[in-house]
Amino acid sequence: MARLPSLFVSHGSPMLAIQESPAHHFLKNLGATLPTPSAILVASAHWESMGGPAVSVTAKPETIHDFGGFPQALFDIQYPAAGAPQLAARAVELLKQGGFPVGVSTSRGLDHGAWVPLRLIYPQADIPVFQVSVVRGATPADHFRIGQALQTLRDENVLILGSGSLTHNLYEFRGQHIDSAVPAWVSEFDIWMKKCLEENDVDVLLNYRSLAPYASRNHPSEEHLLPLFVALGAGGAGNVRHLHSSYEYGILAMDMFAFD
Repeated sequence: MARLPSLFVSHGSPMLAIQESPAHHFLKNLGATLPTPSAILVASAHWESMGGPAVSVTAKPETIHDFGGFPQALFDIQYPAAGAPQLAARAVELLKQGGFPVGVSTSRGLDHGAWVPLRLIYPQADIPVFQVSVVRGATPADHFRIGQALQTLRDENVLILGSGSLTHNLYEFRGQHIDSAVPAWVSEFDIWMKKCLEENDVDVLLNYRSLAPYASRNHPSEEHLLPLFVALGAGGAGNVRHLHSSYEYGILAMDMFAFD
């Protein structure tokens, strides 16, 4: 059985689920290029915990519509994937072995950072899904270590998926069109991140906040970039493949990567 890569996908806006775009079409075709996993572990920007990572162990996660002001069609979507309680318990143990205090949720559903991309990649919802949180106030290096602690799940046919956004400053959204021009403060950060990722320059990436151009403008808060570091750590700091690049609304870089 081929070892699964870990992935980072930019999920952008919830509209990605239903709106035509290059990123939407890429994700719709991605599943056919991957071995079929036994389960999927999602590190989503939309589940934050305090003090340490948390893992969802629910057997039947609900579809969480954690957004407002969008068309009813988004609220009507359900993604009825089963949970994976046994694998989730294994993830808890691996994180504990990695030195993390770990929380457990028996009720956490799938937030839109999980179900929006998964509905495109695996539309049948026939692969069990569980989640690990990002940790508010923890560093990129901490999240890299979370990924490293979970890395052995890849040997058990678990797909580790970080879901966030390579750039994510929604304060700059002014109602612009999905195909709006990309400002320099977005493109320069995006180019810098892609170069460091493709060169596998982990030490520099972990210090992106002080080294990358316009880092704080692209990420006023870090939760949408932290899943990248989980995926990077889970990938074993080996081969980096840049799978997709596009922009939406001028401010959202929709880059996606595989780490193996």
